[in-house]
This record gives sequence, C-alpha cells and structure tokens, in this order.
Amino acid sequence: MSDTESTAPRRTPLYDLHVELGGKMVDFAGWEMPVQYSAGIMAEHAQCREKAGVFDVSHMGQVELRGEGAARKLESIVPASIEPLAEGKARYTFFTNPKGGIMDDLIVSNAGDHLFLVVNASMRDQDIGHMRANLDGVDIVELTDRALVAVQGPKAVEVVGALCPDAIEMKFMETIVADIMGASCRISRLGYTGEDGYEISIPDEHAVSITRAFLAHDDCDVAGLGARDSLRLEAGLCLYGNDIDNDTSPIEAQLNWAIQKRRREEGGFPGADRILRELADGPSRKLVGIKPQGRAPARQGVEIQDTDGNTLGHITSGGFGPTVQGPVSMGYVAVNHANVGEVVNLIVRGKALPAEIIALPFVQQNYKR
Repeated sequence: MSDTESTAPRRTPLYDLHVELGGKMVDFAGWEMPVQYSAGIMAEHAQCREKAGVFDVSHMGQVELRGEGAARKLESIVPASIEPLAEGKARYTFFTNPKGGIMDDLIVSNAGDHLFLVVNASMRDQDIGHMRANLDGVDIVELTDRALVAVQGPKAVEVVGALCPDAIEMKFMETIVADIMGASCRISRLGYTGEDGYEISIPDEHAVSITRAFLAHDDCDVAGLGARDSLRLEAGLCLYGNDIDNDTSPIEAQLNWAIQKRRREEGGFPGADRILRELADGPSRKLVGIKPQGRAPARQGVEIQDTDGNTLGHITSGGFGPTVQGPVSMGYVAVNHANVGEVVNLIVRGKALPAEIIALPFVQQNYKR
C-alpha cells in the first residue's frame, strides 16, 4: 500500500449520498465528512433548531463491552456510576488520566447483556487501546459494520417516529433496539445539539435507504459538521480537544453533574485525588460562557483579560451563534473572575474587544425529559 493510500481519509457508508446531495467534503479526524451542503451552515443550523436535521456521525467509534463484571471494571477508568445503570439507560462520562485530566468523553449505555459505548472519532484508537489495557476479562468489540446517524430537532420525534413508532415514547438518555425498514437498529434519544433527537446505529447495508427515508419527511433536511459545531456551542456543550483535554479536570469544565454521589464518596478512578479535592475546595479556573459585544467573533486561542489588562485565560470555542444572532464563545477564566455579568476584554488581532461573562448555555436545551 502506498503512503497516499495508507493516509487517505476513510469514508462512511453515506459518503456517496453526501456527494449526491451537494455536501462539501473535508478531512475531519481522518474521515471525509460533509462540513456543509448547498443551503449553508446558517440554514442547516436553523433547520435543526426549528424542524429536524440529519447528521452523519458514523465516524464516531461504536464499541461493545461484554463479559462478567464489565460495568464494575469500566468504573475503574471512569468517574461515573455504571453498575447501577438500568437496562435501556445511557449515561455521559469521561475517561480520566492519573492527573485528573479528561482523556475523552463518551456515552455508555446498558444494552442488557453488554455495554454499548460511543466515543469520539479522533480518540477512538486511543480509547479502545486504553480499555483493552485496563479492562481485564472484558471482551472489547469495535463495531466497524454500522453507520451512526443523528436526527436532531423539535420535529425529530415525528421524523423517526414515522418509521419507528417504538421511538416516540422514549425519554432523554434512553436506548432501545427496534426495527426500522427491516433493519435492527439501536436507537438512543440523545444528541449533541441541545435539541431533542436521536442517534441511530444502523447496519451499513441499510444506512443509505434509512437516511433517505428520514430525508423524505417534509420537516427534515441534511446538515453538516459546521452546523453541528454552532449548535453544540450555543447549547454550551464541550468539544474534546477544544474545551476539554488531558490537562482539564471535569470540575474546571463544570461537569460535576456527571460524577454521581457514590463515586464522589468512594473514588477509585484515575485522578480521583485532584478531582475530589476540586469538588470539595473548588478549582482555580472555570469554563464560562462569554458574549462578545459587537459582531466580531472570538475564536479558540483568543486571550481573555480583565479590564486592567491582566490575563485571565483563553477562549476554547467561539464563533457566530445563528440562533443568538451574534458571536458566542466559551473559555476558561480564573475562578474569581467567573461571575456572571463580569466585563472582560478579548484580545482579537491586537485589539481589546469588550465582552461579558454569561451563564451557559446560550440557548435553552430542549431534551425530552
């Protein structure tokens, strides 16, 4: 195999459909993915906020954990309570390192006789290797023959429910296996946009036909990675590699809610010393929402200063919020400057632009509770 062939981006089962629909394809985490379609990011963003958008997220890693004690063993490398998770329920968590930083975030579901995990595309090899090195006696199976499609938005229940009535009564963070057009699919009511919706694991050979059927609904259209990013930013959702990383603790990232009471009391996960100390005493910095004044966006890496010119931190994610109709950002600041309403300056191309610390999220999250 030539160097070109060995490093070429991979393609999802929906690649040809993206091209047919006018997707602008880019290399994302080693995959050829649509960043947008002909309607553009603004229209795709609005489609998801107002009706329903379909996203190809097949580049994410889908993994099954099988074997006796798999949930208990997984708890040795994540700070979430997995053993008591009821069948058909999903939970957000993260792998932590010995320094208390976040190696990756993921969704864990109790699928009955096994656990079903979805991990980030850019970290899938690291995560699978990490589990294989640390989960003795657990069979770790990467699913390489299934697409993953997200249907997101207030009309998602109508779009998915038209093909799968069993999905209609599901609640947020629930998961089932159900038939869609003759294919056995795992349907999870969750997502990464702040809206109601589903992520659906589909056998490769049925991915195109099922996706086309979703898109045939009057309230549904395609959306790409650009809209996915603006949607999650407005919803105050962290992106691995931007807002959370190996040096960031869950407490700094305001993810305290993802560490259940028993794990706070017992510890027993990597980095517990730092994480439990920060839970008790507070961190030195904190992730906050930042609303720049004016129209200029402040993107990742922009310095945040107080009004006296002292550095407080840096922007980790930023751009234009179509729903907010203005720039929105997230970043870390010293905890004594993290109060809602505090005025800060953002240093954009050498100029100090005023901004305000605000509470996250920028838009209301609309999950089906």
